[in-house]
Amino acid sequence: MALEVGIVGLPSSGKSTLFHALTGARATGDVGMAGVPDPRLSRIAEVIRPRKVTPAAIRVVEVRGTGPEMLGNLRQVDALLVVLDAFSGTRVPEDDLETLRLELLVADRDHVERRLERVAKQAKSGDQRLRQEVGELERILAHVDAGGTLADWAGDLPPELEPLTTKPLLAVENGPNGIDLKLEAELAELPVEEAAAFREGESALQEVVRRLSDALGLISFFTAGDKETRAWSLRRGQSALDAAATIHSDIARGFVRAEIIRWNDLVAAGSHAEAARRGLQRLEGKAYEVQDGDVLNVRFNV
Repeated sequence: MALEVGIVGLPSSGKSTLFHALTGARATGDVGMAGVPDPRLSRIAEVIRPRKVTPAAIRVVEVRGTGPEMLGNLRQVDALLVVLDAFSGTRVPEDDLETLRLELLVADRDHVERRLERVAKQAKSGDQRLRQEVGELERILAHVDAGGTLADWAGDLPPELEPLTTKPLLAVENGPNGIDLKLEAELAELPVEEAAAFREGESALQEVVRRLSDALGLISFFTAGDKETRAWSLRRGQSALDAAATIHSDIARGFVRAEIIRWNDLVAAGSHAEAARRGLQRLEGKAYEVQDGDVLNVRFNV
């Protein structure tokens, strides 16, 4: 399943504008894909000369609602992107961010309490596992009531809690001292070359996407073929089999071996064949931990 980033913010803060600036024409409804900038992809494409070049992408969701409804919707995302109003002159971004953090903390505390009440009733049956969970939830609730958060809880949290305060949170100020989201949304409608010429550099939103990738612990690997050369996102520490599943479930099902070349070795060699001739390509199995910058060609048999 693709990783999701939820965009949140107060009404009129600019969260819809940020959503459209990040996703552009790729958006459908409240969900879209934000491309992850990576100069290595264009370097590989210069060597392979494919018909199509596709960057890695992060799934972005504009989270609707306010209060409990919004907080409930946030439990399904992997990271939070908070838009702060720094242009109207009526808000203090730092105060709004602190208010949101407090709302997340209170929502987590209420979630733990409700879970505790439910499990405590079930534990009256004498189920030892449930009784142990009751004890753990009581300790977690005491920790939060003492001023802690679920993010700094030392032990493992019950997966049913779906905590909000453990999710990576990145703030974007919409205003003169941050990012002009209205301008970025307008430039997102232009061809890439025209938008870059207007900015005299890359979009400020590209740095936002890079920060999201870092916060989520993502790396990029590449597939390089004549039809398409593409970057893919993967969690740091995941395996060649995970990478194969990211490309296509059938490839993972029939996984045999993965041919691995470092991206810079492929660029220096000029082709897969020359990289192999120089001994720069190696074969790895399912358990191989994919490294940032690996170029994979998965051998499979379905």
